[in-house]
Amino acid sequence: MTTPVGRIWQAVVVRSGMLTITALAVVFLVLAIGWHEHVRGQFARLKRELKGVPQSVAPAVPLPGGQEPVVLERSTIEGGTVPEFLSVTLLPGRGMNVFQIKAYLPGKGEVNLLASPPLPEAVERMTGKGEDANGAESLRLGGAFQVPWAGRISGPSQAGNELSVMWEGKPIHLPAERASGTNTATGGLLLGTPAASVKTNVMPDGGESEGIYQAGNFDGRWPSKLEIASTIQLSSRVLEMKLTARNTGDESEPVGMGWLPRFAILNHARRAILLRLPSVTRIEHQRTGEPTGRLVDVSGTKYDFSGRVGSRLGDLSLEDTFVNLRQAPLDNGPVAEFRDTISNYGLRMTLLSPTIKAVQVSAPANDSYVAISPQFNYDDPFGPEWGGQDTGMAIVRPGQTVQWRIRVEIFALPASGSLPGEGLTDLPGNMP
Repeated sequence: MTTPVGRIWQAVVVRSGMLTITALAVVFLVLAIGWHEHVRGQFARLKRELKGVPQSVAPAVPLPGGQEPVVLERSTIEGGTVPEFLSVTLLPGRGMNVFQIKAYLPGKGEVNLLASPPLPEAVERMTGKGEDANGAESLRLGGAFQVPWAGRISGPSQAGNELSVMWEGKPIHLPAERASGTNTATGGLLLGTPAASVKTNVMPDGGESEGIYQAGNFDGRWPSKLEIASTIQLSSRVLEMKLTARNTGDESEPVGMGWLPRFAILNHARRAILLRLPSVTRIEHQRTGEPTGRLVDVSGTKYDFSGRVGSRLGDLSLEDTFVNLRQAPLDNGPVAEFRDTISNYGLRMTLLSPTIKAVQVSAPANDSYVAISPQFNYDDPFGPEWGGQDTGMAIVRPGQTVQWRIRVEIFALPASGSLPGEGLTDLPGNMP
């Protein structure tokens, strides 16, 4: 006897042919899935596994300092009519080196503002060995953060490529190299240090990244212990950077911090570059590069870049440090500027921390970059040539913190390359 359910099945499915259609649909579905998996190579992989054949593994891509780069990026929002920052590439495995800053310039499109090679080339050079011992390659690539001092320290040589300096009666032993007949330690000890942690936040018009570095006493090379936090924030017209160093040890210690970006001369035309610095006081150096301990007034000379729009760089080769920084009445701190009159853009660097006492400038005549380093300390801050003067090193007691902070703004130049009503021919930098 046929049940009601059986009668319905016979009428709806069997007699209507739906059973056949359903069966065919299932068959086609199985075949489609099988073909898809075949294309993806799943069958081949399965056979290899069943036969015990090892699957090939792609070689790991080398990373700078063993950590993934961090890229903060954004899209243009002002219709391509004004310069805008587009992205910042950071290397947390290398002391949070600001490896590249990309911007949009009207008439030129996307450009790299820092004189850095492609990242794969940089990774090949950032080996931690040979010329990159102690992270030295970071000083030649991108923009390195320098902690616990910035620039150069000189001193008597010790065994094993080290030099020794004294601070409050205590010796400090630093890795060094011999250059121009002088033993020097350059750029601090953070250059090749990997981050203990990295945090990145996406923001409405850009992003922010923070790296924490548990530097300790830098393998016994510094008097006490440091925890360093580096924070970089990107928006359309502004790049803000902050370093905070906290003494986590039991003794007081000296701390100097700085940032050394190498801004690219995009057209290799040095005469198109205007440089503005907030000082007319320059540290005098010996031919060996060591400071004499004297500060020189450069007002009205070829080293005077203090005008409202600065002075042309021209053929002048710079390797100098400017101190006694001055702040204009309406500014938030001393201001340094880099202006490219061909590409019609400028970068304004405002030094927001009063602990920043010096600006070191490097612009070799045979290279296409200008490095502008705002930093705490003078050159060779522990050197006897200073005779007890304050050389900018902050003294940080246990539990205390000290901060380095700057703002970098990108802006368009007037068509003339100068401010309204001001010419360039009478600027000090144009003097023969």
